[in-house]
Amino acid sequence: MTVKTIATTPIEGQKPGTSGLRKKTPVFMASPYLENYVQAIFDGVGGVAGQTLVVGGDGRYFNDRAIDVILRMAAANGAAACIVGQGGLLSTPAASHIIRKYKADGGLILSASHNPGGPDADFGLKYNGPNGGPATESVTEKIFSCTRTLQEYRILEGDGVPIDVQGRHDLAGMRVDVIDPIRDYADLMETLFDFDAIRALFGRGFAVRFDAMHAVTGPYAREILEHRLGARAGSVVNGTPSPDFGGGHPDPNPIWAKDLMTAMYGPDAPDFGAASDGDGDRNMIVGRGCYVSPSDSLAVLADLAHLAPGYAGGLAGVARSMPTSCAVDRVAKAKGIACFETPTGWKFFGNLLDAGKVTLCGEESAGTGSSHVREKDGLWAVLLWLNILAQTGKSVAALMADHWARYGRNYYSRHDYEEVDADAAQALMDQLRAALPALPGQDFAGLTVERADEFSYDDPVDGSCATQQGLRIFLTNGARIVLRLSGTGTAGATLRVYLERLETAPDALAQDAQTALSDVIAAADQIAGIRAHTGRDAPDVIT
Repeated sequence: MTVKTIATTPIEGQKPGTSGLRKKTPVFMASPYLENYVQAIFDGVGGVAGQTLVVGGDGRYFNDRAIDVILRMAAANGAAACIVGQGGLLSTPAASHIIRKYKADGGLILSASHNPGGPDADFGLKYNGPNGGPATESVTEKIFSCTRTLQEYRILEGDGVPIDVQGRHDLAGMRVDVIDPIRDYADLMETLFDFDAIRALFGRGFAVRFDAMHAVTGPYAREILEHRLGARAGSVVNGTPSPDFGGGHPDPNPIWAKDLMTAMYGPDAPDFGAASDGDGDRNMIVGRGCYVSPSDSLAVLADLAHLAPGYAGGLAGVARSMPTSCAVDRVAKAKGIACFETPTGWKFFGNLLDAGKVTLCGEESAGTGSSHVREKDGLWAVLLWLNILAQTGKSVAALMADHWARYGRNYYSRHDYEEVDADAAQALMDQLRAALPALPGQDFAGLTVERADEFSYDDPVDGSCATQQGLRIFLTNGARIVLRLSGTGTAGATLRVYLERLETAPDALAQDAQTALSDVIAAADQIAGIRAHTGRDAPDVIT
């Protein structure tokens, strides 16, 4: 096979977001869009000559053809080896684990996470470093810089290697190992959790429903839940990965996982329900008639993680993304451990995890994880919940009631306004940013603003600073409003509005969240002019 050096020119807009580069699938398919970005990754990390890379994705449309391009480009750029999940499949947490276990130099993960897949839907690609975590801000800036100056890319001409069968291949001198995408990850889970206790729980008739949403976690969940732990056959539903996720939206929230919510609130509901997203790094937890918000899930796991063998020694500390509710802060304070508040994006947890400052991390967008990998991990969170349920013998609803009685309840919701005109969304943020200094002391919807600011983060490990990470408004009743523009969409802009209020009165802990937050919701609209700027009477998604 011949290495070809192809002349090219920079392509505008190849700036990585909070988790890699995401665009519409046809954009990635139009050569040389993918080729340019892959070469920019290789150049931005200082070259890949002699390196070992992990490659895999969530199986969405174009996944296999993109992997063929990446492998041929890796060989042309002098990589020594690539480790590929069979069929091109690797969940994001599994890819992180494989990078770490086999001491690879990095990895390329093909996914647009919870975004829809298909010929006209979304595609994504991100680079993870040798610690198994998403590239740091400094690395993504170097990659972006390379996209703006790129003059050529290198690729092997001709056929690549088959990735549907496990085994070792040679690609112009580069070793390609096609591996079982599930076994290493499943083995890791056995070291963290009491599989005997969970197996006994299922043996007592405990019923679980795991909705894989036609995405990558299906085969992992079947192997672990049904085969290794003995959950009854059929506990994993929608478990076969599909290039278009069965025509659905693989985002584990009550809107897109409606079938699971219907089952869990029905007359014959299982004891425990869960869902994961496109690439397996997010999770949703539901008990019988009891939805658990991601922020509450993080707080409960931080409180009770010691019941699982992998965390029996306690937690070094916890971290949450800034928009996540402050529920975990109260747990950390009670336990006397550190709690860090970071910008949105899992890459900000990497330094804290590597430095041993934290053991558990979470973000409000259904992502939870720990020091076992450097990514959020949907199935890991499900297994930790099952381990806790097995050890306590309590239901999900009882665990939540116990938690709120001890710590109070942080009523919390996220309102998403999707595909908003980008200029209108930016104007909203710019006007609110300018108004922040004058807000303290003003009343909105019967609430008074105590303080308002724009969040910035000074990394306690490497000293780096991240600015403009979201606008925060703190109100007198212990409430908080956060607004930010999402970095995960591919069309227009997604405005996310986060709403929170702490309640400690024992007789007020069982309200509907939207009812409990009604005054905060009204205040947010008055302060930011959401309806006026977006033209929307209501959010597209409420979680």
